[in-house]
Amino acid sequence: MKKTGFIVLLVITFLVEIGFSYFLYNKMEDVKQDVVVVNACLKEIEDHYGDSSFYLTDIDYTLIDNDGNVTFKTSDGLSETLMQAVSNSDSVLDIECDGVVVGKMIVHNSTSALVTKYKNLIVAGILLISFLQVVIIAVYFVYLRRTIIVPFERLKDFAVRVAGGNLDLPLNIDRGHIFGSFTEAFDMMRVELKKARQAEKEANDAKKEMVAKLSHDIKTPVASIKSSSEIGYEISKDEKTKHYFNLINEKSDQVTTLVANLFNSSVNDITEIAVTPMEYSSEILAPIINGSDYLNKAGSFVVPECKIFVDKLRIQQVFDNLFMNSYKYADTDIEVSCEFTDGYLVVGIRDKGPGVPENELPLICEKYKRGSNCEGKDGAGLGLYLTDYFMKEMDGKLVIENAAPGLKVSVYIRTVEG
Repeated sequence: MKKTGFIVLLVITFLVEIGFSYFLYNKMEDVKQDVVVVNACLKEIEDHYGDSSFYLTDIDYTLIDNDGNVTFKTSDGLSETLMQAVSNSDSVLDIECDGVVVGKMIVHNSTSALVTKYKNLIVAGILLISFLQVVIIAVYFVYLRRTIIVPFERLKDFAVRVAGGNLDLPLNIDRGHIFGSFTEAFDMMRVELKKARQAEKEANDAKKEMVAKLSHDIKTPVASIKSSSEIGYEISKDEKTKHYFNLINEKSDQVTTLVANLFNSSVNDITEIAVTPMEYSSEILAPIINGSDYLNKAGSFVVPECKIFVDKLRIQQVFDNLFMNSYKYADTDIEVSCEFTDGYLVVGIRDKGPGVPENELPLICEKYKRGSNCEGKDGAGLGLYLTDYFMKEMDGKLVIENAAPGLKVSVYIRTVEG
């Protein structure tokens, strides 16, 4: 409806511009000198030239002879020379008697000022209406940006994050634009994907638990078999029997290795996530950090200009995880700082929460490890593990320390010399 209103308003101003110009143009044509009257006066003057008692006053004019002398003029203030006539845009006509030019008739241009006024009005009107049209177009562009472009960019960023595996950041629902229903549907999709991810994690955890139990249950009897085979090998006198006991011992070791490989492959599948760092300008960091801080708890900060070596998607996940943890466990204002240290651009993320017990700091980046302050908070214990993994794959590192008060996480991003 608003879009139609803008278009109708623009068409109306365009029609007003045409009508206004047409009206003034016609008015300008109406005030032009009547050529028929001028020619009639000229004919009468030629017929009675030299008769000092005969003068016409239907129009304003000046008569001069061939020497430039004024022989008659209808009123004061009229042009008396050809130079003045040209300057005032007057009409200069030859007076002929019996085929001989005996003088000039300078017809005063009484409409010049009025025509100029109408022309100026036409130009001013067109400029004013054009300015109004520009304002309408500008307002319409702002409207399109607010209701279409900006919401679409948010949806695009949200889709990229979901594709990158970040299902914790909600999408703000705004029904004030055309993507309002899509926004709600997208966030519902995120919620459902998060539920599916949680269900998948629980299934994987159950699988790993089962593998761990099987590993333990298998290793115990295998160890007994191996121990018995070693004793049998030592006490046996027959070489053939020794051979069989030795074969049992070797197979026991093989079973132990296979069980260990099975357990490791089940636990270490996360390291298959691809990380492909490239060279970027540090200008990408500010929008990434601001995008992660969707609750706007961080104050102002400045990212110094340099070249950095990162995977843009993974560095987004890094800051997403850090801000999400701060929201979840601290829920305070956040300070963001940037500085150079030994070939790294160090971005510090500090909250004012209770921090983490010192004895737990070395463990919170391990897989499935969660701090003692996480009771009642949902999570899988993978956020900091993945963050630390991504930074190592990008030749950086993660340093976590208590800041008294609060917790400070320093993200060491490798810089590239230009």
